[in-house]
This record gives sequence, structure tokens and C-alpha cells, in this order.
Amino acid sequence: MNRNRILMLLAFFAATSANAAPAEFLKDFETQARAESAAFKGFSAERGSQFFHAKHGAEWSCASCHTDNPASVGKHAKTDKEIKPMAPSVNPERFTDAAKVEKWFKRNCGDVLNRACTALEKGDFLTYVLSVRK
Repeated sequence: MNRNRILMLLAFFAATSANAAPAEFLKDFETQARAESAAFKGFSAERGSQFFHAKHGAEWSCASCHTDNPASVGKHAKTDKEIKPMAPSVNPERFTDAAKVEKWFKRNCGDVLNRACTALEKGDFLTYVLSVRK
């Protein structure tokens, strides 16, 4: 097999596995959401957008650092550190590592909500950012 073909196959498998991870997280969140509430009827990009932009009674929203458009580069509200885009459509590294996903949900839900996010909130949020294109 020639070098170019090998590189193309590697790129294809990398893209395929990166795209599979968010769907796997959504499945896990769905299982958790069903356990949390018998009334669960699925995730909503609209609820996810509302969640992303709302301040939830606190000083910050997700958009405070990640901008109103999750496909844009953000900046941490306190440190001014640049934050890569949240949307996997422009940042395929997002939502590919389970440990990082849980770490950042734990940290950011604590900052924005002063509590852990529910599975419904995580699923709605992920459904929303997956729907965002440039």
C-alpha cells in the first residue's frame, strides 16, 4: 500500500472515531436521564441553547467564556486564557475523551450552576453544541 493511501485511511479512521465519541456520550447521558426521570423524552438542542446562554441565577453562563457562538474561540472570564471552540464541527477534539468530558462538566457546572449538571442538562448541552455549525 502506498504512503498516501495509508495516510488517507488513518485520517478516515481518526475522523470516524472522533465523530463516534459524542454519540457514545449522548447514549450514556440518555441512560442516566432515564434513570433520573421516568418522564424523560429525549434531548433538545433548543433547551441546550437556552442552558448555554442562561446565567442560572449566578454571575456566569457558558457563553461568558465560550462566546454566544460555540463555534468561536472563547476567552476565560477571569484569566483571559484563550479557549478553543466548543463545537465539534470546528474543533473535532471536543467530546472525544470521557475523562475530560466529565472533568469539564464537573468544573464548569460548578462554576455556572453551583452544583453538578443533571444528565438531561448534559445531554441537552451536547445536543446543542453538536448542532452548531460555523
